[in-house]
Amino acid sequence: MAKINIVQMRVGEIVENCYLCANADTKECFIVDPGDNARLINLRIHENNYKPVAILLTHGHWDHIGAAKEIKKEYDIPIIASAAEEKVLTDPRVNLSSMFGSSFILKADRLVNDGDVLEYAGLKIKVIATPGHTCGSVCFYIEENGVLFSGDTLFAASYGRTDFPTGSTAALFNSIKNKLLVLPEDTIVYAGHMEATSIGNERSYF
Repeated sequence: MAKINIVQMRVGEIVENCYLCANADTKECFIVDPGDNARLINLRIHENNYKPVAILLTHGHWDHIGAAKEIKKEYDIPIIASAAEEKVLTDPRVNLSSMFGSSFILKADRLVNDGDVLEYAGLKIKVIATPGHTCGSVCFYIEENGVLFSGDTLFAASYGRTDFPTGSTAALFNSIKNKLLVLPEDTIVYAGHMEATSIGNERSYF
């Protein structure tokens, strides 16, 4: 099992969590949800001598994708997103960027589906479809290391909003109960906002 290092950065006006997940041996890393402040993300990459290989998006809201184009251009790496999230990424009204005055779209280089297993930075990353916050929200699960990047599906003692376009409360609760809370209780959950938690801890709230 490869040892991993995770760097958390809080970026943007909504204080979104962006993560660098790196193979401790090779220094290759993938970037989860670069929502804003490409300068800070680049700084953390260079401070740690990391070699970015991909950008993984949990969903298409503006606060999670805002720096993706700049990071992609800087390192010439692919953007990975759910196939079901393509509409969110490519419509400023649906990805909420027009609501905050920036109005942009994003095209993913690779579209993935539930159950797909990605291999980046020497790690196997399972795609878990978790619709609810948006129609194409996904989580990224590194089973060997017991790590889950949950985006805005699951927070510490909370969960993502469902009142935005393509959101569904019923779908979100189904995703949490039947896709996430069935994972091992010691799985560490790195959420899109707030602090990290664990599956075992979150089971007490649902």
